[in-house]
Amino acid sequence: MTDTTEPIVADLGKRKKKQLTQLHQGVGPAADEVNEAVAQLREQLGAAAEGKTIVPVVVVYRKKRKKDALWGI
Repeated sequence: MTDTTEPIVADLGKRKKKQLTQLHQGVGPAADEVNEAVAQLREQLGAAAEGKTIVPVVVVYRKKRKKDALWGI
């Protein structure tokens, strides 16, 4: 078996479409926040992070509005 660590979840909050496009390209403020979170994780792991590859997984979601039963009446 391989040694696994628990995933780290970082909430980036609400983002505009342009920032999400930049994140997909690996640039911009959202990508900087992801890179900062990975750097903090490396610091916390210390020597245990040596030789390990840390892969950030970013999930973007949007809440759907509830549909009114009476079409807004």
